Amino acid sequence: MKNKNYQRQTIPYIILFMVIISVMVFYNLSKYKVNEFTYNEFITELSKGTVEKIEITEKTRAGVYFVTGQLKEYSEIESFKVNVPLSEPVLEKILVYITEDEIEMVTTPNPENSSFVTIFVNIIPTLLLIGVMIWLFTKIGGSNKNSMDFGRSRAKLNEEGGTVKFTDVAGLVEEKQEVSELIDFLKHPKKFQKLGARIPKGVLLVGPPGTGKTLLAKAVAGEANVPFYYISGSDFVELFVGVGASRVRDMFKQAKQTAPCLIFIDEIDAVGRQRGTGLGGGHDEREQTLNQLLTEMDGFGVNEGIIIIAATNRPDVLDPALLRPGRFDRQVTVSLPDQKEREAILGVHARGKIFDKSVNLENLSKRTPGFSGADLENLLNEAALLAVRRDLSSISMNEIDEATDRVLMGPAKESRKITDKEKKLIAIHESGHAIIGIKLENANEVHKITIIPRGHAGGYTMMLPKEEKFAVMTKDELLASITSLLSGRVAEELFLGQITTGASDDFRKATSIARSMVTEYGMSDLGPVQFEHKSEGVFLGRDYNKSRNFSDTVALEIDQEVRKIIDSCYKKATKIIKENEDLVMLLTDTLIEKETLTREEIVELVKTGKLSGLNNPNDLKAQARKYGIKGYTKMTEEELIKAIDTVKSKKDID
Repeated sequence: MKNKNYQRQTIPYIILFMVIISVMVFYNLSKYKVNEFTYNEFITELSKGTVEKIEITEKTRAGVYFVTGQLKEYSEIESFKVNVPLSEPVLEKILVYITEDEIEMVTTPNPENSSFVTIFVNIIPTLLLIGVMIWLFTKIGGSNKNSMDFGRSRAKLNEEGGTVKFTDVAGLVEEKQEVSELIDFLKHPKKFQKLGARIPKGVLLVGPPGTGKTLLAKAVAGEANVPFYYISGSDFVELFVGVGASRVRDMFKQAKQTAPCLIFIDEIDAVGRQRGTGLGGGHDEREQTLNQLLTEMDGFGVNEGIIIIAATNRPDVLDPALLRPGRFDRQVTVSLPDQKEREAILGVHARGKIFDKSVNLENLSKRTPGFSGADLENLLNEAALLAVRRDLSSISMNEIDEATDRVLMGPAKESRKITDKEKKLIAIHESGHAIIGIKLENANEVHKITIIPRGHAGGYTMMLPKEEKFAVMTKDELLASITSLLSGRVAEELFLGQITTGASDDFRKATSIARSMVTEYGMSDLGPVQFEHKSEGVFLGRDYNKSRNFSDTVALEIDQEVRKIIDSCYKKATKIIKENEDLVMLLTDTLIEKETLTREEIVELVKTGKLSGLNNPNDLKAQARKYGIKGYTKMTEEELIKAIDTVKSKKDID
């Protein structure tokens, strides 16, 4: 790419240089005047004695002498030329005139007699012609070769398996155990053959994006130290029908030559989707490719030494024939990490980074439920970038907190001007959310409240579960979630006497939870009946993704039950907020002053009714950084307070 860019940049300059040289040569040639004489005119001038200087060049092949020279009346830029017949009488006659008039004469040998000229004129053009022909044939052969390689496999081969080991994959304890016997088989195949055991031909890694499926496959190849082919499912599918199937055949042909080996197909759902589905019918190229893949996996000999590892986050769209025993015998679910696994993942990604003493990876892992491994890596990288941007020598918890908000909600828009009225409205709305987390028993804990705009939100309240759960939630917990979502609107209505559009996303989430409780979880007066479930027609689109197995009468009852749940939660939120009016206003006033409250500050406000940390040096430094005060790290507490007050007063004046 660099060479192509360099050529594009230099070609205009080369053309310009050639144009300039051509103009200069043409200009210099146009200045000189050359008169062409006949033989008789030349003899006449010699007899008159007007010739001052001549140069005679022998031209044997032409049978003449080439004579150039100047007359006495010529200027320096004027000359004549004449071809003189080659004969001794003519030469003698010319020499007589030259001798009598003492004309300055120079003789030049025939340049055609030079061996260099002979080679240049006769051999060089031939060599150039041969070179051009070879180049043309090479280009034609190369294009034909590329066209013949169109059906070749695009799988990349790593002969030594790779450098990633299990130690580089944090967490995933059970997943590592599931694939560890693949490594044992690749290293010691005879141990399995002795007992007649058949190792799985295919292992399907299933899980959300960013959970480490590709990394785990690389680690298997690195631990086994065997050839490792890796390819994406989209590399098989082409415009022309049959190309993908040809690439599948070629990939397995190469793999058999280097067995034992691993083949890793990433995003296999691109080629392994169910056949004959969708509103527009099937896809011939993809279906032929899938058929060939199924055939090749069935065509393996027992314990041939080739293992396929595939990864996808959409197992529901895969063709059932691909998942049956004998093809992908084993499915390994790579789920989101729990708290211990997140701590281990953070430890891996913390390598090479300099952290402040206040940073505790265990506490950070507890504050990031639902984060995948990729999210955690991105979190620490964002924190490091913030530390560099702020010209710090280490990464502190302030940078990690800011990076967490950036990952979840986007960068803070501190430059956005909001009115005092809007600021108070947002503070009351977020305080309403927070009060439910503080006072309702089954609600999530409040870890942070901010009224700094991020993304599309004017502010947000971070609420995390008291105990991390992955699969099961109780009815009380779901009702508490709905109550918390509705409490922002309740606070607006009670303390402002009006309602705003800020709760629209809260309503969407609350309605979705309530409808799932009625139609999927059986948590209503309609009983333990599932009225809606996800359809198997995965290509029909989102609007068709749920089947309705009920009548219009039942649909009305479902709507009434959803309404009943929403109304009861709204009344509960109203009651809690009315009972804690003073605490809501305390949170609101403190938010307007500080704009952001951490969990420790929220707990202190609830217990003491005031916030002593306003003059804490660490808190002052955080405020100074927020207001963009330079050199705040070297200021004393008094200097920090003075600088912050100055900036605040200036903003109030503005």
